[in-house]
Amino acid sequence: MANDKQLNDGLDSDLLLTHERFVAVMEDRLGEMSLDTKERYFAVLSLLVSKLEDPSKTLQGILQEMVAEAATIIMAEMQR
Repeated sequence: MANDKQLNDGLDSDLLLTHERFVAVMEDRLGEMSLDTKERYFAVLSLLVSKLEDPSKTLQGILQEMVAEAATIIMAEMQR
C-alpha cells in the first residue's frame, strides 16, 4: 500500500510539473504563432477543456472523442 501511495504521489507531482512546462512552452510560442494557427489551437484546446470540465466523462471517453473530433483539424494541418 505504501508503494502505491508513493507511486500515486510521484505521478501527481510529475503530471503537475509537466503541465507547468507545457504552459510555459505554449506561452513562449504564442508570440510566434500566426493568427490562423492560434485560432486552430484555441479551437482544439477549448474543446478539450470543455470535455474535461464535464465530470460525467471519463478520461478514456474524452480521449476517444478528441481523437475523432480532432482528426479533421490534424488532417488539415498536415496538408498545409
